[in-house]
Amino acid sequence: MVTLAEVAQHAGVSASTVSYVLSGKRSISLGTKERVERSIRELGYHPNAGARALASSKSNVIALMVPLRTDMYVPVMMEIAIAVATTARAHGYDVLLLTGEEGAPAVRRVTGSGLADAMIVMDVELDDERLPLLRAGDRPSVLIGLPADTDQLTCVDLDFTAAGALCVEHLAGLGHRDIAVIGEDPAVYERHTGFAERTLDGLRTRARDLDVRLLHRPSVGGYDAMAATLARIFDERPATTGFVVQNESAVEPLLALLRQQGRAVPEDVSVLAICPDQVALQASVRLSSVSIPAEEMGRQAVERVMAKLQAGGEGGVRLLAPELTVRASTGPVSR
Repeated sequence: MVTLAEVAQHAGVSASTVSYVLSGKRSISLGTKERVERSIRELGYHPNAGARALASSKSNVIALMVPLRTDMYVPVMMEIAIAVATTARAHGYDVLLLTGEEGAPAVRRVTGSGLADAMIVMDVELDDERLPLLRAGDRPSVLIGLPADTDQLTCVDLDFTAAGALCVEHLAGLGHRDIAVIGEDPAVYERHTGFAERTLDGLRTRARDLDVRLLHRPSVGGYDAMAATLARIFDERPATTGFVVQNESAVEPLLALLRQQGRAVPEDVSVLAICPDQVALQASVRLSSVSIPAEEMGRQAVERVMAKLQAGGEGGVRLLAPELTVRASTGPVSR
């Protein structure tokens, strides 16, 4: 393992000079700094995290609170987490993984210690119990999600309200007047999870504007649950010709059940999903979809954390505009 002394010898400087270049505590001439940085790269030197923390009073760690719930689509959560980790490493930071189920106690543990310099929190509820602790804490934090009250908070998220509205606009533009929404697991709505509630608000508001009848039915996903949900939808709204799906585990069961009932997609019914592109492209019918920009959400969360750490960057809300891609699953309503 390469030592700091070996870097100093290779660069022809003192060990203290190498330390100052790493910590940035003293001004070092550009030529010397470049020589030290070149030696670091060539030798593959990695500063000891513990020593670096002691020297700078920083841990160079970002705590990430990830939901690992059975009622959430874990691949999206992991894609966000991977983006956070890779972006953090590009800035010289490591990531401490916390589970969302730990809730407020985990926030207290991080904010009341030197475990991490900042926090990124996912799976945000409209009235989240962790928010007062984040507001009162002295460490920067960023939410990947949007609570009801964003005062004193920094948030990054897809504009799910606009995404819901975009789905209704697309189907209404094709002539669909009765639209059913296959929603997330009921537990997601019981927790008042922000992304699900905001999508539903966008769907309902735009449906009223466009005089479209909208029916929302949560689903746990899976074939049996989807069969019961679909039967209920057609029993309550026989004229349904458009579906919006915000539940990745319900996509393929829905398409299979529609085929079994002799309903062709998109000739008889149209199906539009809010999901990752991978889910839309791998479905048995290539789905028209509003994409979930998981990687971009994770990357931007880290960039906002770094801005707050390095320059006391301002808070505020950054919503990513939804993008709808039309594929094979949506078409004009059958006359």
